[in-house]
Amino acid sequence: MLQKTLVLIFLLSTLSLFSQTDRKSLKATRIDNAPKIDGKLDDEVWADLPAYGDFFMFQPSNTGTERETHKTQVKMAYDDKAVYFAVYLYDNEPDRILKQFSQRDNIFVQSDFFSVNINTLNDGINETVFYVTSAGTIGDSRRENNREDFSFNAVFQCNISYDEKGWYAEYRIPYNALRFPEVEVQNWSINFFRQVRHINESYSWNYVDRQVGSRTQYSGTVTGLTDIDPPFRLILFPFAQGSASTFDGTRSTDFSAGLDVKYGLSDNFTLDATLIPDFGQAAFDNVELNLGPFEQIFSENRQFFTEGTELFNRGGLFFSRRIGNAPTRRGAVSDQLEENEEIIDNPDDVNLLNAVKISGRTKNKLGIGFLNAITERTNATVRDTITGDIREVTTESFTNYNILVFDQQFNQNSSVSLINTNVTRAGDFRDANVTGLLFNLSNKQNSYNLDGGIRYSHVKDLDGTTTGIRTNLGIRKTKGNFRWRLANFLADTNYNSNDFGILFRNNFNNFMGEISYEIFKPTKRFNRYRLSLRVNHRRLFDPSVVTRNSISFNSFFSTPKRFSFGLNANYNSDDDDYFEPRIEGRFVTFSSNFGGSAFVSSDFRKKFAYDINVGYRSWFADPQVNYSLRVSPRYRFSDHFLLIWSTDISKQDNNFGYISDDGTDVFLGQRDITRVENSMQASYNFNPYKAINLRFRNFWSTADYSDDIFFILNDDGSRSETDFDISENNPNTNFNIWNLDLSFNWRFAPGSEAILLYRNAIFNQDDQSQINYSRSLSNLFDQPIRHTLSLRIVYFLDVNNIRNAFKS
Repeated sequence: MLQKTLVLIFLLSTLSLFSQTDRKSLKATRIDNAPKIDGKLDDEVWADLPAYGDFFMFQPSNTGTERETHKTQVKMAYDDKAVYFAVYLYDNEPDRILKQFSQRDNIFVQSDFFSVNINTLNDGINETVFYVTSAGTIGDSRRENNREDFSFNAVFQCNISYDEKGWYAEYRIPYNALRFPEVEVQNWSINFFRQVRHINESYSWNYVDRQVGSRTQYSGTVTGLTDIDPPFRLILFPFAQGSASTFDGTRSTDFSAGLDVKYGLSDNFTLDATLIPDFGQAAFDNVELNLGPFEQIFSENRQFFTEGTELFNRGGLFFSRRIGNAPTRRGAVSDQLEENEEIIDNPDDVNLLNAVKISGRTKNKLGIGFLNAITERTNATVRDTITGDIREVTTESFTNYNILVFDQQFNQNSSVSLINTNVTRAGDFRDANVTGLLFNLSNKQNSYNLDGGIRYSHVKDLDGTTTGIRTNLGIRKTKGNFRWRLANFLADTNYNSNDFGILFRNNFNNFMGEISYEIFKPTKRFNRYRLSLRVNHRRLFDPSVVTRNSISFNSFFSTPKRFSFGLNANYNSDDDDYFEPRIEGRFVTFSSNFGGSAFVSSDFRKKFAYDINVGYRSWFADPQVNYSLRVSPRYRFSDHFLLIWSTDISKQDNNFGYISDDGTDVFLGQRDITRVENSMQASYNFNPYKAINLRFRNFWSTADYSDDIFFILNDDGSRSETDFDISENNPNTNFNIWNLDLSFNWRFAPGSEAILLYRNAIFNQDDQSQINYSRSLSNLFDQPIRHTLSLRIVYFLDVNNIRNAFKS
């Protein structure tokens, strides 16, 4: 199999991308006097420059050109410091232009937008995108094929203006926001996109065929860019943060200061470092009651680990929350207690000392990424209740995290990557190393794609060393209305990448097949619809036995009035679950079941809009039934004020699952699980630079075993009723958590920001599983509340500006 895969890689890697016969060209003009970036386009410099227009229809239709009433024109200039764009966005009904205010990178609101998509390598894959909305909000991202990363942040300027003919945008993008080689004549490509929200249409300057390839492959060329030098890139982000908190009558204060650094090592490579980091204002995690066998995973909210990490995300081997997460031995402290000892302090997290990352791409399209992070030793404190002696137990040693990536792109549509992750802990703790070889290859017509990879894990633990392997291989048709995909996913029993990545389960050998049909030209009733049918065959790697088969149907429809709806349904055969019992080699059989969901989503252009989703599932051989309902209304009081509410309710009647085991016997219990989640997001935007934001979440769940039905697991996966004493191990659970963040955000200068944040949090968990939501909420507010008030100020310093000031 490996030999065949390598042959396919060789054959596909020799193919070149299809040629674009109608590729537009834009000439950039060197200027001596930079325009004032006020959005008014009345500077003399713009008067004599050529204008480029004649945009093509991008959506909903993919044929034809922009409307005569909504013409778009762009002019481009440059000097020794930056590139400049003047954009003319005509509209015959300027009063209908939507202008919802939002904050940076929140681009896809009810506003028009325009984007400049620059590819400084002209490789058909990588773009830096600069957005502006009709309300003046700016945003930026990195785009790689069809993947877009808004965690990227550069410092650039863009302002807008209006008159009776439409609206206008004026850009200044400094060279330190781009990465380009130091050559006499630059070879850039570019494209521009415009979204006209009130008529639900979007346009592109160079034609983009949405049925073939990705939009990054359809850029026009830029000529005339000569004799520009990449600047000396050293940007400093000093920050200071102070906080005060109260909890259960105890007050505490904290002050911290640190520095984030961006340094240009070369034309295309940047070093990012965070020194003495403080992530005290990171968003709260959406914690839930977890009854399953796998850990609960939360998204990354720390900016250093979200910005510019696209290279590190190859192959699913990098999960940044492992850095500074819970100590590896935190839960095992109780096993290390001696007689009469108790735990008096057991930290939930590990302190990050510093982190550095280097990333970039050479002119030969080789991407290189390196990340290193160091966390400090963490101890739990225990006390002898008789003698009063206090000692410390190490729950996480001094740890070094490394990741190294090489990603070679070619043919404007393909890549091969080599990635290695390493976690080294001091002392008698486990170390881990994972290496992966990955490929993503398309033919020259962009009609077929082959993707796959092989990964090896090497874990050295106190019990010895284990090595494992994981592979995936898939082929799919990527052109036309009718498409298909076939794939295989395999991992042996020893593969483990969880020290630095996410792996919920190993020991699998799964197959899947999918066919789909999608339209790219609107019909009378639909702007878009997609239908797909997928079949999954799941089995263990060792022993090679079937665990489950399933078939699912999914549909999505969107009308010209932006009303969307869909229906999803699937059938699962009997499922032999080898993970729910928590003992290796044991499995529990869940019977076959059928269910699905349906959703509707109204037109968000209207002041009031909504999302509704309902679901139902029933098991054939068990009394288990699931119901779910999610309702999310939103109201836009004005262009400044938006409120979104969401209520998510689910009920699982007669569900059963793991309670405990004694190493041999596994005990299961029948339970009714209820979940209610209420959340709210509200924002008042004074302008694109100042906003008040409110984020609230309350999650309540119960697991009720009051039917007093318990089982012992049989060797064949079936279960037999048994008695179970809950006096010492009561599984009944009432779980309730409340989080609220209220912040004032002020971008007081380009790249600089002040955030004043008030936060409160409450948590309660007990065994009152039969109480209702109102009673649980009342009990929750009987618990102590943690109040925190913090102020964080980040300032942007470009060393070039300081040097120029001294020269002046």
